[in-house]
Amino acid sequence: MKASILDIRRRMRDVLAALDRNEPVTITYRGKDRGVLYPAGAGKRKAGSITEHRAFGMWKDRKDLEDVDAFVRSLRKSRHAL
Repeated sequence: MKASILDIRRRMRDVLAALDRNEPVTITYRGKDRGVLYPAGAGKRKAGSITEHRAFGMWKDRKDLEDVDAFVRSLRKSRHAL
């Protein structure tokens, strides 16, 4: 559904009905798209799905990060040497 700023003021019931039908609502201002409203809960993830994220394990091949404590000590070394 597309809704102008005036539609949001005067026909909020229709906008909310579209959101209840799980439709995204495109907000327009002076004929140009300005934003999109999505129904609440449309982007929720399942619990435990963090391992499926594309960034999970992206540094698994780095040899310098095998020992995390040693890596952090090496980062802080210059600060403690003063």
